[in-house]
Amino acid sequence: MKSKKAAGSAVAGDTPSHHSPDGRFRNPWTADYQGRRDFRDVLRWRMQRMRDGVPPDPPAGSFPPGTPHVTEDLEAGERARVTWIGHSSFLVQLAGHNLLTDPVWSDRVSPVQWAGPRRLAPPAVPFDELPQIHSVLLSHDHYDHLDEPTVRALHERYGDGIAWLTPLRYAAWLDRRGIRNVIELDWWQSAAAGVGDARISVRALPARHWTQRSMRDALQRLWCSFAVEDRHGTRLYFGGDSGYAEFYSEIGQREARFDVVMLPVGAYEPRWFMAPAHMNPEDAVRAYRDLGGTGMFVPMHWGTFRLADDPPLEPPVRLARAWAEAALNPDALWIPRHGDTLRLP
Repeated sequence: MKSKKAAGSAVAGDTPSHHSPDGRFRNPWTADYQGRRDFRDVLRWRMQRMRDGVPPDPPAGSFPPGTPHVTEDLEAGERARVTWIGHSSFLVQLAGHNLLTDPVWSDRVSPVQWAGPRRLAPPAVPFDELPQIHSVLLSHDHYDHLDEPTVRALHERYGDGIAWLTPLRYAAWLDRRGIRNVIELDWWQSAAAGVGDARISVRALPARHWTQRSMRDALQRLWCSFAVEDRHGTRLYFGGDSGYAEFYSEIGQREARFDVVMLPVGAYEPRWFMAPAHMNPEDAVRAYRDLGGTGMFVPMHWGTFRLADDPPLEPPVRLARAWAEAALNPDALWIPRHGDTLRLP
């Protein structure tokens, strides 16, 4: 197994604050939440759901599909395209470089495909209609972001032509699936992917979340968000999955401006349970402003899988209201249908 080294350092000092003494990882901004919720919290949430009920799933046809604009390369007059596949999966097309974020084509996000959260809307771009993929960003190991059937399908189709850019300690998991072209990054580390004029720069940045795929591996892998820049200086922020914290201001100060900001806005209720790991739409607007308030805001992590108690159709409504209340540029808010393509001229 080989994974490439990244440039830069996480923070000054011998042990970054998000590295635990026991070798695991943690969120360094708050003392009340250092990772996953315990069994008592989960039980309290389940009892609350039994007592109060949960808003029903939306009726069929509630998520009409958009029309993806996907070709092998950008067209004249374009400098980037962003197509929403669903949930946190995007096809991002830059100058000579196509990348996927947290790709999930499975019907369910679960250890098994006969149980667990099921899609409310199908993947907006059929897998077989994808163009050449040059890199993949993986933000963390939860099943709605790291989907093993999709990982295997991508490797079978493209082989080691794909560079997999991940937080720390994913190379071993990918190696067991035959994937060798892995670049692991700690927070604030950077790496390049691609060849020649198609190269992009990717930097791993903080997020407030946690990791776990089994009973034994909680917090053993890192989680992150990403900044991406191509040779023309087009810059994108992919927020992965995160609760709100003050690190967004630090990113905004250190990373200057973005042309596109993709932030999660769903899976936020009940707040007492979800707030440490998932932003609501109001939090996401605050995070966008902390990041510098530049570029197109693109919401994600909603309308695809039912992961919490917020109504599936509510996030974009609350987002639009919070955006207006913050007096932000209405033309900078882009709420896509599944499959819609944002084209940057």
